Amino acid sequence: MKNAVIALLGVVFIRGFREAIGIAVFLVGVYLLLNLIVICVGLFQIVNQPTAIASWQAALFARHSNPLIMLAVATLLFPKLALGLSGFETGVTVMPLVQGSSNDTPQYPKGRIRNTRKLLTTAAVIMSFFLLTSSLITTLLIPAAEFANGGKAYGRALAYLAHLYLGNTFGTIYDLSTISILWFAGASAMAGLLNIVPRYLPRYGMAPNWARATRPLVLVYTTIAFIVTIIFRANVEAQGGAYATGVLVLMSSAALAVTLSIHRQRSKQKTLVFAIITLVFIYTTVVNIIERPEGIRIAAFFIGTIILTSLVSRVWRSTELRVERIEIDENARQFIAEESQGAIRIIANRLNEGDEQEYFCKEKEVREDNHIPSTDPVLFLEIMVSDASDFADVIRVKGVQVGNYRILRAESAAVPNAIAALLLHIRDQTGKIPHAYFGWVEGNPIQYLLRFILFGEGDIQGERI
Repeated sequence: MKNAVIALLGVVFIRGFREAIGIAVFLVGVYLLLNLIVICVGLFQIVNQPTAIASWQAALFARHSNPLIMLAVATLLFPKLALGLSGFETGVTVMPLVQGSSNDTPQYPKGRIRNTRKLLTTAAVIMSFFLLTSSLITTLLIPAAEFANGGKAYGRALAYLAHLYLGNTFGTIYDLSTISILWFAGASAMAGLLNIVPRYLPRYGMAPNWARATRPLVLVYTTIAFIVTIIFRANVEAQGGAYATGVLVLMSSAALAVTLSIHRQRSKQKTLVFAIITLVFIYTTVVNIIERPEGIRIAAFFIGTIILTSLVSRVWRSTELRVERIEIDENARQFIAEESQGAIRIIANRLNEGDEQEYFCKEKEVREDNHIPSTDPVLFLEIMVSDASDFADVIRVKGVQVGNYRILRAESAAVPNAIAALLLHIRDQTGKIPHAYFGWVEGNPIQYLLRFILFGEGDIQGERI
């Protein structure tokens, strides 16, 4: 039955992302409305039963008469509210989907940032209200014995109150809504992954290009959901521990990032406030991991799997051209056109001083080693490593002249791939196969292999570039 529910969720996302979000909005709206009704009824019962608060206070002071001890116990029990934060992280992962203003730019999306703050603030207010009020009414209205394992309120406190005060018909509707929202809870994680993975992993070479498509990713995530369900034997508590660990690690990391950002702004008061919040989240994460170690085990498994598959993907794709397109400025275009009148000869060079003496020595060495006639003109090609983490990029070639020497300069994430792509581009534009000249130094081939895969570097003309 549980696997059928997971398959149904996958089918919904295969039909379309917008359709899935539409269903999610409807289910969440109904669920929040039903919870609001239960909470309002619960608060009404507390007002009409003053003894409920008195009984709770008597039981509380009977066990802990010292307020400091109460505070310490409350701190220790705080991590149990961690799952109340679930779903908040989705607001962060879908930030690129938030609509901005008409004057936004990719570098400064001020409107999107402003609207995202509104989204997160609204989510925080709604979650805080329901978390605090539901904790209040369930604590005051439900006998402690019913919270024990096997009790009527165990794992379903609000449902217990719905049946108790609003009847079995409303209670059954509430139960069905709860089942629906739990079924679609995976939609938040899947929505975040469908937004993040195509945007970043293929770009860094950590996933194949087909990962940019939504439907294949849905099938992959659905398969993973099946595997997790089998591993945990569909145990809600075990999966809850893993989910709580993931949420808390994400929130702790975000809190730390904000603290460091505020610290750079040299605001001591704000830094102290955010540092305290960060410590609370870190403490909560550690306590949750100690109490529910299955969460960190499954998290470690997924982290290890992602790292391994990402490395395999980057190695497997290392021989791709890794170039989206090539843009050549007017000077470079003129250099290539002049060179195409005869044999196109290109010398790969690592930029050092960039003066005439450097190019004179390089040209002299290459001509002697390869018996190039002195009457044949040559072009120098220099590729500088930009950001090796970018697996594919746009190569912009500039034509530069130093004295009588003509140079094609560009930046790329991987030097060898960029050289290959540019040579193929010149061949296609001129109809002639260019001659490229390289020189090699002795060294550890394994070291050069790793430098190429990880940092996009190679060994060219006697020096690594």
